[in-house]
Parts: sequence; structure tokens; C-alpha cells
Amino acid sequence: MPGMEVFGAEERKEVMDVLETGALFRYGHEHIRKGMWKAAEFEAEVRRQTGANYAHAVSSGSTAVTSIMAAAGVGHGDEVVVPPYTFVAPIEAVFLAGALPVFAEIDESLCLSPEGIEKAVTPTTKAVLLIHMCGASADLDGIVAVCKKHNLILLEDCGQAMGATHKGKSVGLHGVAGAFSFDYFKITTCGEGGVTITNDEEIYKNIDYVADHGHTHLGNNRGMEDHFVMGSNFRMGEMNAGIGLAQMRKLPRILEQNRKNKKYLKDRLKEIDGLTFRKMADEAGDSATFLNFFVPTGEVAVKLFEQFAKDGVGGIANWYTNMYHFINQWDHIKEIKFPSKLAIHDLGAPQDYKNLSLPKSEDVISRLICIGISCTWKEEELAAYTDKVIASIRKVL
Repeated sequence: MPGMEVFGAEERKEVMDVLETGALFRYGHEHIRKGMWKAAEFEAEVRRQTGANYAHAVSSGSTAVTSIMAAAGVGHGDEVVVPPYTFVAPIEAVFLAGALPVFAEIDESLCLSPEGIEKAVTPTTKAVLLIHMCGASADLDGIVAVCKKHNLILLEDCGQAMGATHKGKSVGLHGVAGAFSFDYFKITTCGEGGVTITNDEEIYKNIDYVADHGHTHLGNNRGMEDHFVMGSNFRMGEMNAGIGLAQMRKLPRILEQNRKNKKYLKDRLKEIDGLTFRKMADEAGDSATFLNFFVPTGEVAVKLFEQFAKDGVGGIANWYTNMYHFINQWDHIKEIKFPSKLAIHDLGAPQDYKNLSLPKSEDVISRLICIGISCTWKEEELAAYTDKVIASIRKVL
């Protein structure tokens, strides 16, 4: 992924700023800071590039999801519609919030579909946790309409989609709040980190409280601040924030190169009969971190992955068998395994997780081929890599 590919002097400079002052904590210690507040600068850059009124940096994408759920009042006993194709973190966040995941179908957008959500809604459904997978937005027009129809809270997990937009508006701003991941493998990275965005002041205040033990961050005596609610420690440190700041400043360049490289690869693959491409709600707003396409059947996909391996073609993901991204392998989720008792153990699951019927999702992911896009490919490298990909595909199709 691009973030880790473009580390350089800019990131080192931000980290050294922090090390030279010794102000590793994001709050207070004005006397040693020399006017530097990396977390605050990082949040300001996220606001600038996403257009959000509010942004708050936290320790991970997982805590970002946890924060927006809590801030929106989603918790104990609430049913939350979720997809079966995602990194497992947001599903874990729902369980740990005391809420009850309800799995719904995705479509060729690789995200929850409006139809899938509609079929999963019950009288006790409170929210939809929409995950914008592989760098591009879901069908937000349709999904927002379903949420309005049923008076559901829309929360957006944009962990893989920093820089993505839908009709000119950043993902994460179409519902109540959005959560982004800045872990090592994302388009922009802090090493470990996350960010929340929202246009709702009350939601922002709740996120701020929840992420730091209920602190209001008013005044200059941290030990004597009012506490209106409880919270936890989801804070981001200044060194991580400094890295994130440098990375966000590089985002426009990363997006430009990603889109250029993805277009080249996609245009070449369009020459091959039998391939279809991911359904895009807004192709212009794609962050272009992945090229996703489909082969006619799951059996063909198995043969193609075997051919890629045989030919030494790397950088291609098989999410159907991936242990952390598709529900087929989530035995620990299906069996609701956790060291301590969760709310769902007492309340009961809203679905039989061991016997879910999600035929559309099964079909989509079984036929999916996902190629990671590098922003550092030179023209000759990209051309040679594309030649190898095409050669492998032609051996199978």
C-alpha cells in the first residue's frame, strides 16, 4: 500500500520535532513544546482534505469505529447491520460495544448493498455500519435512502478509503460520522493510528470525551477538568500524529499516481474477454488503492490464483480464503468466542451465525480478483507487471 512506500525525510522531520521537545503526549506541557502540537495539526490537515467540520485522532482504526459508535449512542442490545466482507475489526467493535451484529449481503460494489440492508432490517435495528472496502465508496445514495426510510443511524468505516469521495463529498461525511485507519498498510499511515470525522458538533464532543476518559479538554489543568461521561484511552501520541501529518500532506500526490497506475492496468485488462470489473458508485472518487475484477466462476478463480502463484505474479489477494476478511473463515466470530462474557451471550444472537445464508456475497467474493496498486511503480515496471498478469489470465481463460 502506498503510505509505507513513500516514507522519507518529511516523516523523519516530524518525528524529530517531537523527540527534540520531549512532548510525546498530545495534551498540555506547553512549556516544552516550542509551539508544536502534532495531533492538532494532523487533525487540521484531515479536516482540510476531507472537508469535515471536526476530526479527532485516535490510537487505531478499531478505536475510531468504537468511538463513533459510542458517540452516536449505539451500544448494549442494539442491532447493527454489517457486511460479511471486511477486515474483522469493525465486527469485533460491534460485539465489544455490547451490540448485536446482523450480517447482510454485499454486491459487486464489494460493500453492503441497499437491497441487502433492506432485507436485514428488523424492528430492533438501530444502525448500519457501512464499510467502504478497497478504497472506493459504497452505493451511498441508495444506502442513505434506506437508512432514512427506517430511521437508522448510518456510521461509515472508511478504514481503507482515505481520499475517497462520493459525488465530491468525502466518505465518512454521508452518515453521522466516519472512522479511518492509519495502520501500516493503509494509503496514509501513522504506523498505528486512526481518525474520526463528523460534521456534528455533539458527536464530535462525545468522540473527544470517549477517547480520553471523559476529559473535556477545557482549561489548562488536566487533573481538574469536568467529566460528563466515562471514556477510555484511545489517544494518539504526538510521534504517531507527526507521521500522519506528513503522510496526509502526501495524499494528493499518492491519489494522483494511484489513479494513473490503476487506469493503465484496467485499460489493459479490458482487452480480455470474460472479465468484469467492480461496480463503482463514483469512479472519479475512487482512491484507486486496488483494482478489483471478477472471473465467471469461483472455480475459474481458484485456477487463476494457482496460475498466478505458479507464474510468480505477486500483489494479488484472494479474499475468499483470507482468514481476516471474509466470514467463511471467521469461526471465532460465528462461535462468539471471547475470554469474558459479552452482552450477546446473555441477549442471544439475532442470527444463527454458524448457518448464515449469504449467497450473493459468497458468489461475489468467490469470483473476485484483487490487485494492489503501487504509487511508486515506474512505467516500465507497471508495463512488465501487467504483461505478467495478462499472460497468467490468458492461460486460464
